Amino acid sequence: MSTPPDSSPPPLRSSDEQSVGDPVPDGLMSHSAPDPSRVEGSVYDGLLEHHDVVGDDARWAFGTAFEDPLAGVDTTVPDDVDASALAAYCLMLGDDALVLSHRLSEWCSRAPDLEDDIALANIALDLLGQARLLLARAAAADPSVVPPLPEGSPVPAEDALAFFRDAGELRNVRLAEVANGDFAHTVVRLLVLATVRLAVLGRLVGSRDPVLAAIAAKGVKEVTYHRDYAGRWFVTLAQGTEESRRRLLAAVAELWPLCEEPLQVHETERAMARAGVGVDPGEVRDEVDAVLGQVLAAGGVDRPDVAALAGVGGRTGRHGLHTEALSRMLAEMQVVARAHPTGRW
Repeated sequence: MSTPPDSSPPPLRSSDEQSVGDPVPDGLMSHSAPDPSRVEGSVYDGLLEHHDVVGDDARWAFGTAFEDPLAGVDTTVPDDVDASALAAYCLMLGDDALVLSHRLSEWCSRAPDLEDDIALANIALDLLGQARLLLARAAAADPSVVPPLPEGSPVPAEDALAFFRDAGELRNVRLAEVANGDFAHTVVRLLVLATVRLAVLGRLVGSRDPVLAAIAAKGVKEVTYHRDYAGRWFVTLAQGTEESRRRLLAAVAELWPLCEEPLQVHETERAMARAGVGVDPGEVRDEVDAVLGQVLAAGGVDRPDVAALAGVGGRTGRHGLHTEALSRMLAEMQVVARAHPTGRW
């Protein structure tokens, strides 16, 4: 990889310009000094201006936001739909997004170049937003899925689901959770998961649950970019240097046994599909195979002929059976929240 051009900012002044001790001309200060007559004496106190009630301390210190993500939305479960099954289905989709988002966020400041550092961070944020909506939908459909917290804790339901469940309670597919490898590894994983997710969300737009339908409509636009980004990089690496191709082929060989699991149907997914609420992932297999086949062909990569990674007693990530990588990831992701479940600011 070529060395990026020097991006250091130019010097702010030469030796004969204003010195540190000189007074700053009016209008050139980046921040004005605090006005003692105002209530907020610092930028931190000033944050209270953005809340309805100054001094309200019922906000969790580590939350994703200050408002219910489904505020103003009718979250009534459609007639004849099992609320607990709907919640379980939302957790599956939400946990896929949550876990993959965290894995992608681990690339911050570590990507091959600045553009891809920002791209991966933005993809992670898209998925985190989807996770928040889906976990909130799960909690609204069936409040019993929310982990119990100390009395008086201000943790919102979607944060409780993200930070206070153990690995065995998450329902993401195992492909989303395995530890990051190199950049090629991330490209292959993102390509497969985004291709499956886009096909599912495209059908979920017609869900009988208007909340899921709205989440899907928003997600389709985001995941279209995720899939295309990964697809372009897959072909670039496959047709690039000898080293880039070697790394891509190694990533394909390592991850392909996990690529079948997102297309395997869980009974909850089957039940929600029958109810007109969810999508049976088996129904998108042809579409997914066609897209992946096009990308593989464009890169001159043969589709691996390998067996899918088996579960234990038929149980996989959708059943709460995970690799050790998820427990380690959650230990880091959840440590601060679990240490301060009643933390406020």
